[in-house]
Amino acid sequence: MSTTSPRPRASLLLLAYLAFVSLGLPDGLLGVGWPSIRGDFGVPTEAVGWVLTAGTVGYLTSSVLAGFTLARVGVGALLAGSTLLASLALTGYSVSPVLAVLVGGALLLGLGSGAVDSGLNAYAAGAFGPRHMNWLHAFFGLGVAIGPLIMTGVLSAGLAWRWGYGVVAAAQLVLAIAFALTVRAWQRVPAAEAGAAVGTGPTEAGAAAGSAPVAAGGGTSSAVRVPVRATLRLPAVWSGTLAFALYVAIEVSAGLWAFLLLTEGRGLSAAVAGGCVSAYWGSLFVGRVVQGVVAERLGAGLVLRVSLAGMAVGAALIAVPGPAALAVLGLVVVGFAAAPVFPLLTLTTAERVGAAHADRAIGLQIGAAGIGAALVPAGLGVLIGNTSVQVLGSALVVLALALIVLYEWGARRSTGRPTAELAGSPVPAQPGAEGQTSGPVRPVVDGR
Repeated sequence: MSTTSPRPRASLLLLAYLAFVSLGLPDGLLGVGWPSIRGDFGVPTEAVGWVLTAGTVGYLTSSVLAGFTLARVGVGALLAGSTLLASLALTGYSVSPVLAVLVGGALLLGLGSGAVDSGLNAYAAGAFGPRHMNWLHAFFGLGVAIGPLIMTGVLSAGLAWRWGYGVVAAAQLVLAIAFALTVRAWQRVPAAEAGAAVGTGPTEAGAAAGSAPVAAGGGTSSAVRVPVRATLRLPAVWSGTLAFALYVAIEVSAGLWAFLLLTEGRGLSAAVAGGCVSAYWGSLFVGRVVQGVVAERLGAGLVLRVSLAGMAVGAALIAVPGPAALAVLGLVVVGFAAAPVFPLLTLTTAERVGAAHADRAIGLQIGAAGIGAALVPAGLGVLIGNTSVQVLGSALVVLALALIVLYEWGARRSTGRPTAELAGSPVPAQPGAEGQTSGPVRPVVDGR
């Protein structure tokens, strides 16, 4: 059997990259547009929490359900329908007369985005290979970087914030049409071929739903069934879950509230501040492209530690009272340093909890990331509304330091034991493609 992923069609690969860019666009719009949205609706700063929470509920719901939907409607139809739903939701943003309608649009946007994210990850896991998987997530950062530029351009032209969402809604509609025209081309790679090609487990959405992983090693697995309670008893599982919530909280909070900090707190014009927020998200994109190569050479553990320390340094630069340039530098440092943290934490999950528990742990981590992305930025909005936007830097420092402590504690508590020891039963090695002995197979997780 082949041990390499099948070569993806160029047209589908291009669509996948564009889809991940489109996933990031709405996130980049909100931070720059919120001061204007807040003024139009006459709501306090912390009201953004309703938008974030609704979007997260929709995203988590569709991410979990997408695994079941894929088997019935196919990847192409799911992508087309979900992108169309996202376009309709953004159109609702642009015409919403009150905050409640915008919150409803956020729920629909979350439903569409979560299904697109899960559907593309499910397809890419078997068709695109690891390099493109990493770059797909990097292009999400590119989309978030473009979002502030779109909203800044709209506001600088004297137009209402609604036009920014209208532009992105139109782009999503074009993408939905492209997906609809290529529905047949998005046929899934056969399960046997995909498993042999890349030896992957479930996608993030599948893990969250508790689906069983595919055995790695390219052979027929001798499955090891691990009770759920055995996974939930591992301290490393919960430290990793909380680490994901903290990381995403820092990433989203910095991007969401940076515009308000730079305008109301540091005196920059809206146009300049919007460009600076875009630079923050752009540094996340560049960092993911560059540091993926660095991690291959230096090791994930070293890169993670340096990155976490860099996030704390960047947050400290934001917290120090001073010129706006210092805060902008801090934002760029945070973005570049944070870039590899999410993918590397995911990649090293099995090292922390053991291969027998990795898929369940990843599911918990992805769910916690969504919760952290909603609750912490919303809580910061309440704090800012009752104090000052200057508190943002100090809050980011506290979160970054907590993340460092949690990661180091989890690393020291990590099992470091082979799958057989963790599962409590031996796992025989499997013969490789050339008759060589490969490592232990990935266990099938018992969902009961």
